[in-house]
Amino acid sequence: MEYAFQVRWGDTDAAGIVFYPNFYKWMDEASHHFFASLGHSTWKWFQEERIGMPIVEAKCQFHAPLFFEDHVCVKSSIDDLREKSFRIQHQFFRGDQLVADGYEVRVWTTFAGDRPKAAPIPAELRENMRQTAAMTTREEGQ
Repeated sequence: MEYAFQVRWGDTDAAGIVFYPNFYKWMDEASHHFFASLGHSTWKWFQEERIGMPIVEAKCQFHAPLFFEDHVCVKSSIDDLREKSFRIQHQFFRGDQLVADGYEVRVWTTFAGDRPKAAPIPAELRENMRQTAAMTTREEGQ
């Protein structure tokens, strides 16, 4: 899945270079966009079913700076899918140049009780995620 945006002035430091925490914000946005592209609103899950996907691990490596008004495309894919958690990989491109790559590990979580609790990812959603991961692997192999 792809998520595209343009770097805003407020995303940069005094030198016009993107301030690094924004990459983590954009990975989060790309993850929500990923599920919306599969037909699932993460906001609706939380509002109607008290389901969320908290991040338990995140990492980003930077290869080149981004600047004010750069056009960015984030390519996201599932690269590890487990019963209650998954890892979503994000690659940041300016044109054809890879400027950063990172990942988030998220846990399928119910907030219905007294405390948040990990829960199994629904089978239908897991299959959609698996198909998307397989499709991405096939596209990269071409």
